[in-house]
Amino acid sequence: MRYHFTGKNISIYDEVKVQAEKKIDRIQKLVPEHAEVFVAISKNRHLYKVEVSIPLHKRWLRAEVTADEINACWDSVVDILEKQIVKYKGRLKGRNRRKEATIEEVSFIEVEDQRSEEDAEVVIRRTKRFALKPMDAQEAVMEMELLGHSFFVFRNGVTDEVNVVYKRADEEYGLIEPE
Repeated sequence: MRYHFTGKNISIYDEVKVQAEKKIDRIQKLVPEHAEVFVAISKNRHLYKVEVSIPLHKRWLRAEVTADEINACWDSVVDILEKQIVKYKGRLKGRNRRKEATIEEVSFIEVEDQRSEEDAEVVIRRTKRFALKPMDAQEAVMEMELLGHSFFVFRNGVTDEVNVVYKRADEEYGLIEPE
């Protein structure tokens, strides 16, 4: 695996890199050997935040942990990633699918801040563009969980309409379909 480290409000020394690589190598047998691992470490006051992202075959595994000590973050991050990989592989093996649902890499486009007097309250900071691949609601929920988001936009494979799945406050899921 190849590692890419970035730091915000913190200097990343070799000992932190070695410690991170040692802990994340625990899941090396579950991901392809050529996988890239993006590690972002930030410090805000007394809290450390570690975010690890691994792109896998057009899918992203992502874990984010905040703790008082950076050492406490590594085991939690690896546990989250390991659960995501096992859950994902188990679902794929459990179903007879003709093809895998995929997510295209999200490209970020920075939007200029153009305000007028009428729309001074609404500011769009970032626009995300991605291809909508046909899938069913169950696959969309799986993608949403793998990404760690609270909602996911997808194209329904049956109706060919754009739908949204979301996580409700009661930890259940909802589906929004157009009329």
